[in-house]
Amino acid sequence: MDWIRKTGRGVLQTVCWATVCCLVGCTVSYKFNGASIDYEKTKTIQIDPFPIRSTYVWAPMQSMFNNKLTDIFASQTKLRQVKRGGDLQLAGEITGFDQYNKGISSEGYSSQVQLKMTVNVRFTNNKNHTEDFEKQFSATTDYDSSQQLMNVQEELVTQMIKDITDQIFNATVANW
Repeated sequence: MDWIRKTGRGVLQTVCWATVCCLVGCTVSYKFNGASIDYEKTKTIQIDPFPIRSTYVWAPMQSMFNNKLTDIFASQTKLRQVKRGGDLQLAGEITGFDQYNKGISSEGYSSQVQLKMTVNVRFTNNKNHTEDFEKQFSATTDYDSSQQLMNVQEELVTQMIKDITDQIFNATVANW
């Protein structure tokens, strides 16, 4: 009787270990980047440089935006970036970079300033032209008027660029 208990316990331990090994070996991986692309049909993307066409210009903004836009598609999709003839095409321009007084202090001076960036985007899907669009995307951020814009500009522009490139990504390949 004792050998049956030992054998039964040994078999049970073996079955448990085998089950654990199977479960560990067969994991399911999900990637939540939001891209919904049929890679059988769509293999390439063409991202043209977005020039600045706004009245107020901060020169580094153009390269910061263009780099972030190409980076988001490179890191979150399998699309190969090409100079011409992409299955997907992105073009446009930075059309606005403005600041507005948002809050007034009790002394009648501006206490809060809002910075706004607007980008016009033309998207062409050469595999499904029903998804083509031309649309404006914008982002805003606030800063205290006691600060000089040149002291906070890089950080604020970086935040707005991230927001806008996420919006563009979602509108073009995430179908949100």
